[in-house]
Amino acid sequence: MVDEKRTASTGGPWAAQAYAQLQSWDPAWAASAAALGDNPWQSGVLSAPFVELVAIAVNAACTNLNGPATQRHIEAALAAGASRDEILTVIKMGAVMAIHSCSLAAPILIEEAQNANKTVTAKTGVQTPACDRMRAMGQWNQAWDPFFAIDPVWTDQIMAAGAGIYANKLFTPKEVELLSIAFDASFTHMYAPGTRRHIKGALAAGASIEEIFEVLKVCVSQGLETVNMAVPLLAAALAQPDNSR
Repeated sequence: MVDEKRTASTGGPWAAQAYAQLQSWDPAWAASAAALGDNPWQSGVLSAPFVELVAIAVNAACTNLNGPATQRHIEAALAAGASRDEILTVIKMGAVMAIHSCSLAAPILIEEAQNANKTVTAKTGVQTPACDRMRAMGQWNQAWDPFFAIDPVWTDQIMAAGAGIYANKLFTPKEVELLSIAFDASFTHMYAPGTRRHIKGALAAGASIEEIFEVLKVCVSQGLETVNMAVPLLAAALAQPDNSR
C-alpha cells in the first residue's frame, strides 16, 4: 500500500511525491529506507523542532544549498513549533560557515609564502572589536589566527557577523554546538577540524553521546535527498514516448 501521508508537517527526510513513487516501484527498499531515514525523527532523543532545525542546517548550508529540502524542513520546523528567529539563526550560521575556506587555505598560504621567502606584514594599530568580542565570549578559534594576521580588518568584519549570531541567546551553548556539528559533519562538507572542535564543545556543554550521534543520523538521513531529486526525474523520463519500461 502506497503511503501518501508524508507531508512537510509530518517531518522526516522525504518529499511526499518522490516517496510515494519509490514505494510503488520498490516497496521493500522503500520500507527499509524509510526506517533508516525516519529514525531520528521518531527516536525522541532530540525534540521535533530541533531535529527539523538540524535538517535545515544540513540543507541550507552554503555547502549544499538544497532549496526544495530547505523549504520542506522550514515548513516542518514551523509546524513543530520552531520560531522564525530560530530558523533565521540557523540560516545565518549556514552562511558564515564559508569562513572554512580561509580556515583551510590561510595556513597553507602563510606556509607557502614562507617557502617562497615572503612574509606577512604585521598590521599595527588596527581596531578589531568584533574579534575581541569573540575572544571574550570564548568563541575564538585558533584556526582563525592566520587570516587575522593577513587581514585583521576583513577578519573583524566576518567576526562581526558571527558574533551577532552567537550572542542572540536563542539557543543554549549545547544547541549551538549540536547545530555546528551538523554543518561541519554534513556529507557536503565533512570538515574534520570543525567537527572535532564542536563535538568537544558539545560534550563540554552537557550533550550526551546519544544526542551528538542523533545529529549525525539526521545528516545521514539527508542522503535520501537523492531519492527526492532523482525518482521524479526518472518517472518523468519514463512517461515520455518510447521510454516506458
